[in-house]
Amino acid sequence: MQQPIKTNTPHVWIPNLMAWVAAAIKFVERTVGPVTDLVTRLWLAKIFFVSAVIKLSNWDNALLLSQNEYPVAWLNPITAAYLGVSIEFISAALLAFGLATRFAALSLFILSLVIQFNYIALDQHLFWAALFCWFVVHGAGALSIDRMLGHGLADSALPFAARIINGLKWLSTFGSPVYLFLLRLWMATAIYFAFSGITQYVNILPITTAASFGSYLGLVLALMLVLGIALRWVALAVIVATPAMMMMQMSLDSYWFFALLLLAIYGAGCWSIDYLISYKLRQIYPQLDGKPAFSLEGLPHVVIVGAGFGGLACAAKLAMQPVQITLVDKHNYHLFQPLLYQVATAALGQGDIASPTRGMFRDFFNVRVLLGNVVGVDADKNELVFEDHPLKNQRIQYDYLVLATGASHSYFGRDEWAKFAPGLKRIEDATEVRRRLLLAFELAEATSDPIERESLLTFLIVGGGPTGVELAGSIAELARFGMEKEFRGFDPASARVLLVQSGNRLLPTFDESLSKITLDSLTKIGVEVHLNSKVEHIDAEGVIVSGKRIPSRTVMWAAGVVASPAADWLGAEKDKAGRVKVSTDLSVAGHSNVFAIGDTALSNGWNGESVPGLAPAAKQGGEYVAKVIAAKVLGRQAPVSFRYIHLGSLATIGRKAAVADFGFIKLSGAPAWWLWGLIHLTFLVGLRNRFSVMFDWFWAYLTLRSGTRIITGSEAEHR
Repeated sequence: MQQPIKTNTPHVWIPNLMAWVAAAIKFVERTVGPVTDLVTRLWLAKIFFVSAVIKLSNWDNALLLSQNEYPVAWLNPITAAYLGVSIEFISAALLAFGLATRFAALSLFILSLVIQFNYIALDQHLFWAALFCWFVVHGAGALSIDRMLGHGLADSALPFAARIINGLKWLSTFGSPVYLFLLRLWMATAIYFAFSGITQYVNILPITTAASFGSYLGLVLALMLVLGIALRWVALAVIVATPAMMMMQMSLDSYWFFALLLLAIYGAGCWSIDYLISYKLRQIYPQLDGKPAFSLEGLPHVVIVGAGFGGLACAAKLAMQPVQITLVDKHNYHLFQPLLYQVATAALGQGDIASPTRGMFRDFFNVRVLLGNVVGVDADKNELVFEDHPLKNQRIQYDYLVLATGASHSYFGRDEWAKFAPGLKRIEDATEVRRRLLLAFELAEATSDPIERESLLTFLIVGGGPTGVELAGSIAELARFGMEKEFRGFDPASARVLLVQSGNRLLPTFDESLSKITLDSLTKIGVEVHLNSKVEHIDAEGVIVSGKRIPSRTVMWAAGVVASPAADWLGAEKDKAGRVKVSTDLSVAGHSNVFAIGDTALSNGWNGESVPGLAPAAKQGGEYVAKVIAAKVLGRQAPVSFRYIHLGSLATIGRKAAVADFGFIKLSGAPAWWLWGLIHLTFLVGLRNRFSVMFDWFWAYLTLRSGTRIITGSEAEHR
């Protein structure tokens, strides 16, 4: 066993905090930045586009203005009118779409300065020029055609395309910080002049609108702009304080708002105290710069088996500690299992609920991700045993082992039913259920035999827990709303959906009142619920339920689960469901360096009761084990015994129907449905997945249609 590590950085919370701050800033730049960029472009484009349309609708007046109101000394009035309208019309359109953005912004930048110096000096013209200059230097954000075409153009056969694009990238990288520095000085000077009453530079400084900051607080802001200290937070504070300023009859000009928002998103740029502090911190803590924070040689090796909720939480928590981490899974993705039923019922695609595991840890130098199927543990040698490609016949040594291997379906000793009644634990299971479900409707359309059609259109779900309830409700809604008018030989709404539960109520872990609401809600949408009913036999033609045969060609299993064989690997004590019995610190008895979490573990950490197999429980277990291992590695006091904090249980029934049990608070109907959706979006891994699922749900809610009704795979593949 490894000896405790003596670390030279006792205040490990500093780099951890800085890493979180850096991640938050990067997140803002990648999310809020493109949206702000798009809004700014559309706003500026509208101003000039509307001006062009007004002039084109009354060309005589446009010529009159160019001759008398704002003549350009070095241009013929007619030429100036044509050129000005062309720039306003074409460049505004290009700017709005983010196409040739730098060219469009440069044209409008010059036009703004011409208006400022040849017509009338206004602060808005100066801010136009300042914002256009930003687009010239930085280019358009991610929500633009330029960004969409950039990668392809750089690798195209167009002459000089690669050199031009690389040059523009260089301008963005090195020019943007310089521009932000100049913008800070420009704004600070305007505030100081407004405070001092100096007005002779109004043609180059926005002194008029800077009067909003004409106080000693404004001078402090000007000083912080010059020094570039805590500028993101200062700019954000001013933006947040805008409503309060309005109440005090201190209006913050919209152009100042956008300029401050630019500084809040992208920072102070070069030649600032913020930059110097960041540079120094990156020297002290190289991990902030994407470099290794410490040497991995000789550090304890933590191996985590399983990239589910528990495994990911454990790896993420340990990633900042002086350990080597290897995360092993037989899939190269993390799967959000609670939404598998929506893939099975064609509401979502597979990619919406799965995220590549490697991408989650690309910024953690001490985390290695391996694709491999673990089939055993040699506890005497502290080694994992693998089979199949790519780690066949290989072994990996560990100092600490975390088993987060999850669970699979349990058919209670009748495994021969599996080929007739697939469950929902993997993407492959969901796509197979979807194949059978959609194929049943297609076969029903093709047959002329009413008895066969009735059998095809009878969908039976075994198990009245959350998965069974959600699956039954989703199938019922798909049949009644999602396929309306799509079949000619029958009405999809005539399909029968049966939910069979061996107990006396649905959702037995929920409050009894919510079970009754669930039963009523399912019955309302046409689901036939059979309580106190025992499944006695399943075959290709149907199911025998409490002595009665129900012809059904599509049966789904949601009745029980069994843990992975982790207990057998270790020769450890287990319960009937195969879960490893663990100690209060989630370690396996007789193996102080081996831990089990999630569905793999049987823990009494829920006030003396068994911890449920829920995602929050797995995450809490993973984070707790990470703390235990970190304490052992650093020679610190171990945390107190694991205690699961139950955050509540949720289940959706159908459109605007769900139940939520938080113990002292119980919700049902639309409020529970909205809460269910919000919580599931939060738990999804990856911003793209959240947006994709949110869009699919929004689309399905408004149109009563799903866009993933695709039949893939075959029965042979499933077997």
